[in-house]
Amino acid sequence: MSAGLFALLDDVAALARVAAASIDDVGAAAGRASVKAAGVVVDDTAVTPQYVSGVAAKRELPIIKKIAIGSIRNKLLIILPLALLLSQFLPWLLTPILMCGGTFLCYEGAEKIWEKVSGHGSGSEEAVKAEISPDEEKTMVAGAIRTDLILSAEIMVISLNEVADQAFLARAAILVVVALGITVLVYGVVGVIVKMDDVGVAMTRWRSGLAQKVGAAMVKGMPALLGVISVVGTAAMLWVGGHILLVGLDDLGWHPPYEFVHHLEERVHHAVSGIGAVLGWLVNTVASAIMGLIVGAVVVVVMHFLPFGHSAEKAH
Repeated sequence: MSAGLFALLDDVAALARVAAASIDDVGAAAGRASVKAAGVVVDDTAVTPQYVSGVAAKRELPIIKKIAIGSIRNKLLIILPLALLLSQFLPWLLTPILMCGGTFLCYEGAEKIWEKVSGHGSGSEEAVKAEISPDEEKTMVAGAIRTDLILSAEIMVISLNEVADQAFLARAAILVVVALGITVLVYGVVGVIVKMDDVGVAMTRWRSGLAQKVGAAMVKGMPALLGVISVVGTAAMLWVGGHILLVGLDDLGWHPPYEFVHHLEERVHHAVSGIGAVLGWLVNTVASAIMGLIVGAVVVVVMHFLPFGHSAEKAH
């Protein structure tokens, strides 16, 4: 009797160890997949605060909460099932889909640079409103969720591509972890960003002179912070988009672009001792960003300057 009990306990312990190892594997794989999607995550974080610009402070967090819930629905109810079905039955479609998303990221990044250089993007901010109507808020949230759908799709497909060798259920578990983790990260950071100025204003009313100085610095530094986030987001779009295209072209059989960048990276890696790996990564990143800028610039020309592209953009 006792021997049977000990055997049963031993089996339970073995199962627990297997389950724990599986959880660790899922967590580690989800972490690796999330890192690969980091550039799009930065872009998502940079884009979202724009949707609460000019909104009364008391509505900022409720609106972000609604967008976050919509983002979770996008990832879990729309993107995840479609991505899993594709990876299971049409895995060859993942690379072209990734490349389409990469091209879109390159276009978005190049368009932001064009707007900055040409001045076409300035002066587009709406005046600050004390209140917005429920219909305006609903429209704002719907627009943010539509934008999130594109960025979330790119995040999920990039993540899926990193774990394509896993079993179906493992892929599903990993993507659920990625979806939840990245959504909490992005909208948690966005919530902190949009409330920083309010916290700063509150601190300027404290009795402590140090707190007042810190609060004033937070309020004063918000525009600069948002500017830095915007620049980082643009760079991330070009880098991630360009890298997706380089790897995608290599996977589809056109090897020279990827091999050229990889060769440069390896030369720098081995030529410099100590920090060679970091410099090699920088070479790859810069080369990917240049690739992204070139492709994005071509799409910008098509969309903004050619008649059919300009007409399509106006219709959109």
